[in-house]
Amino acid sequence: MPRYAAIDIGSNSIRMQASESIPGGENTILAADRQVTRLGESVFRNGAISEEAMTLVCSVLERMVAQYRKLNVAGVRAVATAAVRDARNQSQFIARASEAAGTPVEIITGREESRLIHLGVQSRWPHPEERVLIVDIGGGSAEVIYSDHAVMRDAISKPLGAVRLREIFLPADPPANRQLHEMWEYIDLRLSGSAKRFGVRAWDRVVSTSATASAIVCAINRIPRSRRDEADRKRASTAQVRKLCARLSGMGLAERRQVTGIGTRRAEIIVPGLATLLRILEEFRAPSVYFSAAGVRDGIIADLAARGVGRELSELSRDERREVERMAVKFAVPLKHARHAARFGHELFSRLQALHGLPPEYGRLMEAAAYLYDVGHYVNDASHHKHSYYLVANSDLPGFTTQERLFVANLCRYHRKALPSASHDSMDTLGAEEKRALLMLIPLLRLADALDRGREQRVTAIDIRIETGRVTLGIAGDGDLDLEHWAAERVAGVFEATYGSALDAQRALIA
Repeated sequence: MPRYAAIDIGSNSIRMQASESIPGGENTILAADRQVTRLGESVFRNGAISEEAMTLVCSVLERMVAQYRKLNVAGVRAVATAAVRDARNQSQFIARASEAAGTPVEIITGREESRLIHLGVQSRWPHPEERVLIVDIGGGSAEVIYSDHAVMRDAISKPLGAVRLREIFLPADPPANRQLHEMWEYIDLRLSGSAKRFGVRAWDRVVSTSATASAIVCAINRIPRSRRDEADRKRASTAQVRKLCARLSGMGLAERRQVTGIGTRRAEIIVPGLATLLRILEEFRAPSVYFSAAGVRDGIIADLAARGVGRELSELSRDERREVERMAVKFAVPLKHARHAARFGHELFSRLQALHGLPPEYGRLMEAAAYLYDVGHYVNDASHHKHSYYLVANSDLPGFTTQERLFVANLCRYHRKALPSASHDSMDTLGAEEKRALLMLIPLLRLADALDRGREQRVTAIDIRIETGRVTLGIAGDGDLDLEHWAAERVAGVFEATYGSALDAQRALIA
């Protein structure tokens, strides 16, 4: 499965997440990190990102990138939101942050931020048929999103983030009544007419994201901060939110820090964040709100996966495919069979990414080998796999480096018969990493060959289920698939020896 990484540089904190994308299922989170930076404090105070904040952010980015870099992600997107949108020195910040992240950091609009939040919620908690109001209270802005049947119909972004409001209105702690009154007036002014714009009288569900919502739901449901993951999909009534707001607004910082579910740093900005959420619930006449742990980072990953970002790394380019097909035809390989094997070889590589963990580039070499492993028949049917090795290793194959060509040749060499041995001269051309990759790909290439054992392209689709200690390969197609099923079962021993998981090949009906 493809792996992606997302970085969300918010006004209060930076979040990083790396996930494995599973088609039709929930993504598997491989790495996640969050660091409070208070990037927006200096921006909302004097209009620019301070040197101290900039240095901290770059340091955090370098640490986060190191975590996902070893996961061989196929794509990365790093975004910055409200604080950077407002900063007069944003160009300087973007240059430094991009260098630290090793990838371009882009400033996104409130509309794009809303789109990513919506994608994130739908990816982790789908609402395919409901009319949902999604609320995100960030450090610099609040996004309110109208979702209907999983489609974002409209969205508004307001400068009502928790850090921004604290810097502007609540310098004292506990806040004075006059300061609270001015903040309430400002929130009401900014939200005025929002509900009328959406034109919806009743919502099937109201969902709120962000750490502010998490703290509120945890406090109301008495969930300790150490167990805050339990807050996902928990509910709080608007009456409870109103009561909590009144209670916390009269407390000092030390008292707020003692409230169950409110973290040490969150206690500093919880009052303005709570006030904003309450006013939104009242404006939209919502009786309650549910918390979702999803956010911009989940939306980024869902978006990268939907667009197939990085897929080109694991596939032959048009020119490369033309070259391997030219060579296959030159040595009388049936092109329909070669294309069939290449298709399933690539699919097996992608679907079993969680097991082999190889960089995407090896998928491209796997596809090339699937076109060429039978070229040795041109020399002699006996030991044709060895002849395939010789022909590929010594051919001119534009688009491939010498080392890539030798790797493809070795993969062709071991598509049948014996497995690699230290006594085989061909292995001397490969490094340690390449030898490991070769061992992981051999069973997959043999399966790709097995799926067209009859050379009639009867298998039309496959399905793969990965469980502890077992991989189930579902085979669907037209006509009698007994030969292909038998051939796939013959690969089971090599597969289990390589992956430590049993391979169970079954006939399947795949929609």
